[in-house]
Amino acid sequence: MDIRQSVTDKIIALLERGTTKTGPRWTGSKASGLPVNAKSGDAYHGINILLLWAEMAEKSYASSQWLTFKQAADLGGQVRKGEKSVMCVYYQTVMKKDDQPDEEGDSYFLAKPFWLFNIAQVDGLPADLTAPVAVNQFNASQEAEQILIKSQAQIAYGFDSAYYAALQDKICMPTRERFTSPENFYATALHELTHWTGHESRLNRQFGKRFGDDAYAFEELVAELGAAFTVGQLGMVDATIEAHADYVQSWVKVLKNDKRAIFTAASQAAKAADYILAR
Repeated sequence: MDIRQSVTDKIIALLERGTTKTGPRWTGSKASGLPVNAKSGDAYHGINILLLWAEMAEKSYASSQWLTFKQAADLGGQVRKGEKSVMCVYYQTVMKKDDQPDEEGDSYFLAKPFWLFNIAQVDGLPADLTAPVAVNQFNASQEAEQILIKSQAQIAYGFDSAYYAALQDKICMPTRERFTSPENFYATALHELTHWTGHESRLNRQFGKRFGDDAYAFEELVAELGAAFTVGQLGMVDATIEAHADYVQSWVKVLKNDKRAIFTAASQAAKAADYILAR
């Protein structure tokens, strides 16, 4: 099985179905932020966030907690007969053989699959896992505002569109009042803030050599995923992935041309989100 191709095909299908301002939310439910392992409590990362969010949206799961088949059994649960798992990916370090070229080091990362079930698919789990998860009682807009302030990015308002001006290292935004909801304002601001992290003085994100003419579209995909990861961490469930036809078509083109692209995009977006949240 070609894991990268399988994952890429799933993300392409998700993009081609599309989301809109009134459509499915990538965070899946009001009880969820980032997907987590129900046994360890650890959050999933990178491409696995997208795969699990997509599964939550498709199956309308109310919980963001996941288990392997063995973990469910270890907790006294039983995956119901007929339930289907979702494939996720981890990387295993593999040492190169003596006859393999070593210009890029003595080892490489090999993508390996593993499978998860949502706790909604499991019977007999402890009550504390299956009890309804309370919605965090915090003002999401205030928390997001603190992220923008503490980034120390230069943000100017009063423009007709939102964009990051790389030469001036400045984010330009319409006024808050012009947005349809606070969530959409912060999702847009965090999209531009993700672009801001790519500046050479920060994460120095460059894709021209690898993606050529598609580098702009790829950076836009990174920015949108970075914003999605950040608002997911904040629990802001009413912000959605942009679904303009030209965006989606350009993203799908990049992913179809390079089966590794979505892995790179998710990885770079996660680094950007971590950078933003760490500040």
